[in-house]
Amino acid sequence: MNKLTKKELALALSFPFLLAACSGDAKKESKEDDAFKGAISKPLVTDIYTADPSAHVFNGKIYIYPSHDIESGVPEDDNGAHFDMKDYHVLSMDSVGGPVTDHGVALSIKDIPWAGRQLWAPDAAYKDGTYYLYFPVKDKQDVFRIGVATSKSPTGPFIPEKEPIKNSFSIDPAVFTDSDGSSYMYFGGIWGGQLQRWKDGKYDANGSKTDLENDSLPSLNAKIAKLGPDMKQFAEAPKDVMVVDKDGKPFLTGDHDRRFFEAAWVHKYNGKYYFSYSTGDTHYLAYGIGDSPYGPFTYQGAFLKPVVGWTTHHSIVEHNGKWLLFYHDTEVSGGKTHLRNVKVTELKHDAEGKIEMIDPYGKK
Repeated sequence: MNKLTKKELALALSFPFLLAACSGDAKKESKEDDAFKGAISKPLVTDIYTADPSAHVFNGKIYIYPSHDIESGVPEDDNGAHFDMKDYHVLSMDSVGGPVTDHGVALSIKDIPWAGRQLWAPDAAYKDGTYYLYFPVKDKQDVFRIGVATSKSPTGPFIPEKEPIKNSFSIDPAVFTDSDGSSYMYFGGIWGGQLQRWKDGKYDANGSKTDLENDSLPSLNAKIAKLGPDMKQFAEAPKDVMVVDKDGKPFLTGDHDRRFFEAAWVHKYNGKYYFSYSTGDTHYLAYGIGDSPYGPFTYQGAFLKPVVGWTTHHSIVEHNGKWLLFYHDTEVSGGKTHLRNVKVTELKHDAEGKIEMIDPYGKK
């Protein structure tokens, strides 16, 4: 395929707003309305910008751990420097459609001793009376590492460890706890997420900008590592999470509609493990199904069409007998790709266990 740059793709997805900017106030409003016309859900909060929602049910209540987007004033570049988040807020609600509570700052970058910049998409977990907040942030050498902070409350405040998790790297930690109590972290993201700089097991600051330069090479994969009993360190070296086609063949870099890019998540349904992720530069959420937390996961298809905005990042959780998809778009900011808002909609599995396609704007 002919690949656009990250900026070009963002502009393409925001095209209605570019048209509006050239056509006067009345047409501007019309185009902005058109972009989100038919939206199947509304932003959960509108007084702050939120993205990358990791949702969990603790004690029967839904808690959401999102990124907290801000207008940082940092110039935009191709590695996402303008996504310069400084803290995390925790949101909660008793039920979908009910009031949403913003519990304020749960963790600030200034309280993380080893942090440099950019608090990106977090996740959370619970074990034995303690809540764990996992977060990626660049260290003082500008290398993304994954840290962990703890609290006795699901809303924090969270106290960070003095060092990042040993052997952690890249972005988008997502922790899945299986029915036997074992917990696993999935992580990784290419491009600004730096996963491509770790292809030989060591960080290469001058490595490939992305892994998109050669379509015929095997695509990079998300990573998985089992967590130790204290939930603060890996119990093993990270391994590749393989997503394969129906014939068991892994995807190539050029398979943009199916390959892993970022935003890993795992949920379990009818005894099967569902590994879902963002295709990144083609803006789909896709998934595979496997028999083990480690995979391999056989690709099944996409289940969320592109949102208005550059990124797609999600979580899937069951609450009161329904499966819910948390995701984001840019409705509150009028299409600014770095100022996003969290949404939620119902996710359905069909009789064969496949996830039904969702269009965030209701188009058929």
